[in-house]
Amino acid sequence: MTLATAPRAQARLQDRLLPDGVPIARDQALALLRRELGGVQAWVQHAFESRETHGLGAARRLAERMDQVMLAILDYGAAMVPPLPGAAPVDFALVATGGYGRGVLAPHSDIDLLFLTAKDPGARTRRLIEFILYLLWDLGLKVGHATRSAQDCLTEGCKDVTILTALVDARFLGGDAEAYAHFAESFTRHRLESGIAPFLAAKRAERAARHARYGESPFLVEPHVKEGRGGLRDLQTLYWLARYAFGVQKMPELVGPDSPGGGLLSAHEARSIRRAWDFLWTLRFHLHYVTGRAEERLTFDLQPVIAARMGYTRHGAQDGSERLMKHLFLTARDVVRFTRVLEPAIERAALGPPATRREGDEGLAALGLAFADGKLVAAPPDRDFSREPVLMLRIVKAARDRCLDIHPLAIRALIRHARQAERLRGDPEANRLFLDLLMGKGAAKWMRLLNEAGFLGRFLPEWQRITGLMQFDTYHVFTVDEHTIEAIGVLQQIEGGALAEVAPVASELAGQLQSRRALYVAALLHDIAKGRGGDHSEIGARLAQEICPRLGMTAEETETVSWLVLHHLLVSQTAFKRDIEDPKTILDIADQVQSPERLRLLLVLTVADMRAVGPRVWNAWKATLLREVYWRVSEVLAGGMTVPERDVRVARAKEAAIATLPAFTQAEADHFLSLGYPGYWLSFDAETHARHASMIRDAEATRAPLTVRTRVLPERGVTEVTVYCTDHPGLFSKISGALAVAGASIVDARIHTLTNGMALDTFWVQDSSDDAFDAPHRLARLSVLIEQSLSGRLQLDAEIRKVRREPARLAAVTVPPRVVFDNFASNTHTVIEVNGRDRPGLLHDVTAAISEQGLQIASAHITTYGVRAVDVFYVKDVFGLKIENERKLAPLREALLDALTPPDAPGGGGVSVLMREVASQA
Repeated sequence: MTLATAPRAQARLQDRLLPDGVPIARDQALALLRRELGGVQAWVQHAFESRETHGLGAARRLAERMDQVMLAILDYGAAMVPPLPGAAPVDFALVATGGYGRGVLAPHSDIDLLFLTAKDPGARTRRLIEFILYLLWDLGLKVGHATRSAQDCLTEGCKDVTILTALVDARFLGGDAEAYAHFAESFTRHRLESGIAPFLAAKRAERAARHARYGESPFLVEPHVKEGRGGLRDLQTLYWLARYAFGVQKMPELVGPDSPGGGLLSAHEARSIRRAWDFLWTLRFHLHYVTGRAEERLTFDLQPVIAARMGYTRHGAQDGSERLMKHLFLTARDVVRFTRVLEPAIERAALGPPATRREGDEGLAALGLAFADGKLVAAPPDRDFSREPVLMLRIVKAARDRCLDIHPLAIRALIRHARQAERLRGDPEANRLFLDLLMGKGAAKWMRLLNEAGFLGRFLPEWQRITGLMQFDTYHVFTVDEHTIEAIGVLQQIEGGALAEVAPVASELAGQLQSRRALYVAALLHDIAKGRGGDHSEIGARLAQEICPRLGMTAEETETVSWLVLHHLLVSQTAFKRDIEDPKTILDIADQVQSPERLRLLLVLTVADMRAVGPRVWNAWKATLLREVYWRVSEVLAGGMTVPERDVRVARAKEAAIATLPAFTQAEADHFLSLGYPGYWLSFDAETHARHASMIRDAEATRAPLTVRTRVLPERGVTEVTVYCTDHPGLFSKISGALAVAGASIVDARIHTLTNGMALDTFWVQDSSDDAFDAPHRLARLSVLIEQSLSGRLQLDAEIRKVRREPARLAAVTVPPRVVFDNFASNTHTVIEVNGRDRPGLLHDVTAAISEQGLQIASAHITTYGVRAVDVFYVKDVFGLKIENERKLAPLREALLDALTPPDAPGGGGVSVLMREVASQA
């Protein structure tokens, strides 16, 4: 059926509801209307999914067909609730408001109706309205409704901007046309008399509250398509403002010198707005059809499904989901631009031309700038951004330096002429201004403005590749460009002392840096090669060597920036994936860094990078590890740390331990010293040794088969759990399983077997919020669960399956299993790194696989990045040697790959051949 047949469809529906003018029974009408609505939805869905029409066209078709249904229901209701003789069948106007009033409907949208009366409704009018509403509700429609007179509408609209906005969208459907005409005339008069200012202020406040709720950034990786920044509601706000100010029905009416406002939009901008409308409506229709409900948030699980439905496939290094999201983010950025362009233009056109003042400030005049309404603009009439693109940077710097606002019309010009930034590449003044903005006060604010305006991508062409680039994981909250700008903002927080409590070392070091400019440029470029395939650090380092000279940086600065980009993950990967108690770990990183200044730069950049990823990434435990790495490497670089012979270091550790045991007899002290192998003495400080000594003495005195001690370390954001019991194969796996059941996440572990055959295992754990596991009742339960697990009374596999799983929306994020062996990172152990999808009990399964291969775990280091777990183990074989024979490594790899696959994954407990090949090649 085409649109042309819609009137005939209405006529047929009315004929069936009112055969020969006589209404059929209500239950028959209800069944008939249900079939009709089902047919309408099916017709629109078929047209949409067969690509006969896109989102905006489908929304209009659905609204038009709903009009026919509503009119048929109105006629049917009037017949079922007949008027008094001589009275009109319908004495009110049926008016569509909201989105329905705009003539667009999504498949599961509400239907907003206004029953507009010329006078107070009588008993028959109230019955008719009730009859219509109950019929609509029984049809399963979500109906927003109000019954008001024209005066009531204006009175309530003045009190509530939501009502006023609904009235802006009012559209007559049927009934009393004179009542609607009177309302329309009254509303137009009210609109013109009150002016745009109150409505604009209210809509701005409403938008600010909405953005605060749904996200201030248009670049969130799970965006709200309707209410988020850069979404449909922001476009609708522009429509409301234009219609309220000028009475226009469509955006193209604002194009051209003869249009209201004198040409507020260019033809290109009007087409871009239309494309954004259509794309967002298409996305919204897919969301509703896929979920079967009014879902407006594009979550991880929906992204690949909708990407496939919309025809996005892999292209180069980007899969279909990432390409869809990039299109969405670029559209959202366009909507933000439209807001910056059109909203001030509407305001200015409605309020009159700006009062420009050029005199009184020689400094501004020399820069080619002037004031308009107390805000900055390019000085008219002969200075503009298209002829002098450097003015775009001058005006931003002047706004920053003088704490002034840039005039909305100047921002509009900045957006329209951003393409001219290409002419500034390599320009000395532009480079100086840009670097000043990058390193100066409020850098993130100004970089974000330049990015949203499109200036950054034109000035730095490499930046375009990361604009709107999403990484399909649950670790990163922002797109790459937004994350980078966040990192610049964090750098300034560090410098300003705002993070002194959470990152004290980085905050102190920031004031000691001699290569500040290199640090900020490195922050700008550290992820510049994301999305290109390959190692983004290596590619980014090469790009930095090209970009830095173009920005006017010296050869020394260029080399420093390139090195920082290449190694910007070095400190974090060492801290979270290696045993920092192993001297070789520290010596290896010191050998790469070589310079105290580079170490300082690297630590500050690492903190900024991590804190810019998202609010849940940084915690006290990670801060502790980063500080430890910095201090130890710094000591090496200062020449203060040497690595004496192992025996000497063990002897020193024992001497320090004895000094902390004054309450021990000589025999007790000698016994404790005889228990530890060299690796034990080198793994803890003297204070910890003293606690272990007391714990072991108490256990031996009471002959306790199991001792569990917990210690909350709030300053490190972890709880230390120490277990002393008889050693046996699979002990680590059983303890880690019990901890998983208790709801504790292991972040680090050290495993030691003593000379008396007992195990002394230490675990550092956190709760689900990445804080110390400190609730007394939970600590007590944790100890009980460890005892039950080791005694065999706890069915670990069954209990782990009961632990709360991740939200279903995250299931679409894939994490291919990967196993890497490293026999060079440690002189004494084989280092195993496993990557896989995090889940309750993962560590239990992985450590069980290691134990079943006859290996001993000396330490474990656990890190999660969203749903990806990266677990690192230092292991030896039963003879205390590294595992270097490929015949032993191959079955170990197979066992670990099996352990990394969830028990409920397709195909049982194994991984697919493809996944095995990928993991083996990694």
